[in-house]
Amino acid sequence: MARFIFITGGVVSSLGKGLASAALGALLQARGYTVRLRKLDPYLNVDPGTMSPFEHGEVFVTDDGAETDLDLGHYERFTGVAARATDSISSGRVYSNVLEKERRGDYLGKTIQVIPHVTNEIKDFIRIGEDEVDFMLCEIGGTVGDIEGLPFFEAIRQFSQEKPRGECLFMHLTLLPYIKASGELKTKPTQHSVKELRSIGLAPDILVCRSEGPIPVKEREKLALFCNVRPDSVIAAQDLKSIYEAPLAYHREGLDQAVLDAFGIQPAPKPTLDRWEDVVDRIHNTDGEVRVAIVGKYTQLEDAYKSIAEALTHGGMANRVKVRIEWIDAEVFETEDAAPHLERLHAILVPGGFGERGTEGKIKAAQFARERKIPYLGICLGMQMAVIEAARNMADMDDAASEEFSDGVDPKSFTPVVYHLKEWVQGNAKITRTKTDDKGGTMRLGAYDAVLTEGSRVADAYGDTAIEERHRHRYEVDIRYREQLEKEGLLFSGLSPDGRLPEIVEVKDHPWYIGVQFHPELKSKPFDPHPLFADFIRAAKEQSRLV
Repeated sequence: MARFIFITGGVVSSLGKGLASAALGALLQARGYTVRLRKLDPYLNVDPGTMSPFEHGEVFVTDDGAETDLDLGHYERFTGVAARATDSISSGRVYSNVLEKERRGDYLGKTIQVIPHVTNEIKDFIRIGEDEVDFMLCEIGGTVGDIEGLPFFEAIRQFSQEKPRGECLFMHLTLLPYIKASGELKTKPTQHSVKELRSIGLAPDILVCRSEGPIPVKEREKLALFCNVRPDSVIAAQDLKSIYEAPLAYHREGLDQAVLDAFGIQPAPKPTLDRWEDVVDRIHNTDGEVRVAIVGKYTQLEDAYKSIAEALTHGGMANRVKVRIEWIDAEVFETEDAAPHLERLHAILVPGGFGERGTEGKIKAAQFARERKIPYLGICLGMQMAVIEAARNMADMDDAASEEFSDGVDPKSFTPVVYHLKEWVQGNAKITRTKTDDKGGTMRLGAYDAVLTEGSRVADAYGDTAIEERHRHRYEVDIRYREQLEKEGLLFSGLSPDGRLPEIVEVKDHPWYIGVQFHPELKSKPFDPHPLFADFIRAAKEQSRLV
């Protein structure tokens, strides 16, 4: 049976609950335990799939096709445990499930209420797979006191009472602000946050306090006294140069030991931290630097491309180089020449996205990379823009375009080299979609197989010709144009097993120019960099010697 750790936050949001949860999961693994991490989000969206990246950052996709919070990306990157659809739930999903049951008559005519029906639904979710691991870490989104989070706090209170004593632990993350004028580290916000938590029946066993610097002994003792925790359970979470220092930093602070002590696990297994020591060594001991442009439409919010940024860092670690990312708004290239922005860079990456805004700029970035022989990686929409660019400028299809941007346009006025995917095979089932379907959860989502061409650059990068990668898209490159494009040098080097869907394209006689329909960044980890990103940064490192 799993022991449960519930992670809550207070004072302000964005303190790093997801990172703290992931780092703790990694430390428990280092001591030989199995873990699973979950996110309980109070927002009313069923999932983040329909939310703007400016609202919510990136959408992280699991192998089984769930669209989830970006924190699940942290969980995977730190623990290597593949997330599932059952590792993410929102208020919207909870209420939707409850109402479906009510409509079916499952509640036998009873009045449906937050307590017990909504809280029971949340508890049922928490219990899924509890026999599979030693520790289940559940992060509650938002901050204590948020009205939409109250059902989740009540559910975990009930859950802890229903479990045998000693099987649940509460960890609360707060902010310790430093007031420069008085030169003091203030504990009062944390005290009030804990007071709010206790008013709804929850008492933290461990306090994790975000601060700019160390927490003096006096402040630790004060927090322990007023928040009713042991002094050695007040853990400092200082700002770090890299998020991948977090496991070692939390270990030095004694977080994993405090958790095991709270559960009464004695003697505690000694941790093996070689993996994280190697990761930190690769971050700080580099041999040079490469500059990579990310040409996208959501560059004002870096969290919109969180997994891509981290995967580039992993690629740098694999090659012992520092990766410096330059964020460029794709719309700039629709009015300005791309050369002044891109010619001094060592590689160009065009990520996914939705909607027409910025697409012509992405096409110009792809053209610049192809013509100037600069390493290029196009992901999802970035691959589609590369194909459109090649069709226009290599195969003389001046009217090449995507059906995604064709609403109200005469179908005869353009060549749809990218089209709306109407059906595909998932496992043993045929999936069908139309343009009028609901937006949420209707894309080609999750893990799919692909077959690579023997001797292609991608096959060399993967070291295999059979791969499985995660997808999230509605539009596909049309296989009908394969022969025409391959004659001009754009090779279709990866296809779905049935040969109907292009998965990867690459340009012949180019140092490194690859477009992929899937999202390789979602499977990259600091201790296991994705082969495409490792090879992409290798090519950028070689390019840096030429610039």
